Amino acid sequence: MAQKRVHQVHIDDIGDVFLTKRRGSRSLRISISADGKVRIGLPYWASYNSAISYAKERRNWIVAHMSGNPPSVLKNNQRIGKAHTLYFVSASNSTPKSQVTKTAILLKSNLVPTDEQVQVKARSACEQALKNEALVLLSYRLKELADRYGFEYSSLRIRKLTSRWGSCSSKRSITLSYFLMQLPWELIDYVILHELVHTKYLNHSPQFWQTLETLAPQAKKKQKIVRAHKPRIEPWSL
Repeated sequence: MAQKRVHQVHIDDIGDVFLTKRRGSRSLRISISADGKVRIGLPYWASYNSAISYAKERRNWIVAHMSGNPPSVLKNNQRIGKAHTLYFVSASNSTPKSQVTKTAILLKSNLVPTDEQVQVKARSACEQALKNEALVLLSYRLKELADRYGFEYSSLRIRKLTSRWGSCSSKRSITLSYFLMQLPWELIDYVILHELVHTKYLNHSPQFWQTLETLAPQAKKKQKIVRAHKPRIEPWSL
């Protein structure tokens, strides 16, 4: 796994910014997670001051993207992931309570569903449902695709990734975001195959894309579609 160092700074008009040094990085890169956290990846040899200056230069871009990225308002009967439906249930308790079953996410409260307390609790419960699905379905699908195409990986971790959909380390350890469960299976397979190809090519060289295109036709097009979505609670129609 690439070594990394994280440094946190506060920049006026932006807020807290997390600077991450990674061995193997070649340039500065800004990302904004689904919960609004700003991260800048930079080469291990670069100074933190260079990243701070870069953030200030891109201040307007960062602020525009932060303000345009509020969480979705969750509603009754929305589909979450592959197997769950969200229900807001009227109850006597003022503090929202949640329950996650194999097929349902129940939010019980006497508050209206749009109340921020209810929404926060609902998003947390939805994440638990997605994680439960991912632990079973993504594990199975990764093994199935690896066996089919002759890839080997050392381990799989299911995590809450909010700035990317997956990653692969130099030791062939694959990490997948449980938010993947909200994407159509065609795009989930694309992300999984993307990381499996990284077990052979830990870069985005022409050989990497040629291999991926063979396994997932129109890979570049699928990449654009995946990037149009955010790894967060987003009840899309499948």
